[in-house]
Amino acid sequence: MHHLAKKRRPRAEVPSTARRVTAFVVTAVALIALFFVAVNTGSLKVSPEQLINGLFVSYDDSVATVYDLRFPRIFIALVGGAALACSGVLLQAVIRNPLADPGIIGISAGAECCAVLITAFFPMLFYFTPILAFCGGLLAFGMVYTLSWHAGRISPLRIILVGVAVSAMFTGIAACLSGSTGGVSSSVTSIVESSITMKTWDDFATLAGHAVVGLVLSLLVFKRCDLLSLEDKTARSLGVNVNLNRLAISAIAVLLASITTAIIGPISFLGLIVPHCARLLVGTSHKVLIPYSMLLGAFCLLLADTLGRTIVAPYEISAAVIMSIVGGPVFIFLLRRARDTYGA
Repeated sequence: MHHLAKKRRPRAEVPSTARRVTAFVVTAVALIALFFVAVNTGSLKVSPEQLINGLFVSYDDSVATVYDLRFPRIFIALVGGAALACSGVLLQAVIRNPLADPGIIGISAGAECCAVLITAFFPMLFYFTPILAFCGGLLAFGMVYTLSWHAGRISPLRIILVGVAVSAMFTGIAACLSGSTGGVSSSVTSIVESSITMKTWDDFATLAGHAVVGLVLSLLVFKRCDLLSLEDKTARSLGVNVNLNRLAISAIAVLLASITTAIIGPISFLGLIVPHCARLLVGTSHKVLIPYSMLLGAFCLLLADTLGRTIVAPYEISAAVIMSIVGGPVFIFLLRRARDTYGA
């Protein structure tokens, strides 16, 4: 009995409404401040007053330059960060594994592989790249899900091990496809290296047009996510079709991760770190967790991109590298912390 009591995990404290509101307000204010910092990161500087005046009142050459060159990458970072963070929340809910992340379990690598294949060898299908990347993400997720099924359930430890292997396989294929182009395709290089540099408003329109659909759908399935976080027997006793809901929500998560990967390349660990930080601040209810994770994810990816542009200026470090440097140690910490519950 003493041993069982020792293994029982303490019930998580539910944050108060005031704490949740404070988290939303502080994060939103920080995001707005970071936006103006990102706008002024570089040789060309514009004040907030000049920026607003140049955008809405009268033409300004400096503001026009910022609008054409910096705004697309900033908004791509915002939407991409929100999408990846939301994807991580959904995956962790349906798999019931706190270590699930689109990058770790191979979804991003599968999407990257298809995006590189289309961009490098079938440019006539360029406008179908997001959809085909989604198919690649589904293929990778299907492989991981199938190979991780053990004794009638998903093994949390096995899904990480299989995910790493599948991710390495698709990443290697993408690298081979990129190498076969001789490095002459800037579009392929930007996907493989996860670079947001020189992205245009067309890239943003493609990302936003698909990601917004996934984000809206995510906000509509919060109740299902809460139920899928329970044991399967408990969820079924409440009248939930567990398998159907798990597949549907997984498809939304794969869509968000794949579309983002098709535009900016794979960004690892963001879908892992943000949901954990969000739970500490706003709790585990997906009604609040999903929208807050979108906000925090947008902040984190824009922060990573801005730091990458600043640290070694005038050169750049990609946001993916910044996230890997931060996310690697965090992943190890979470793995050790969750070992007793999710390990084997």
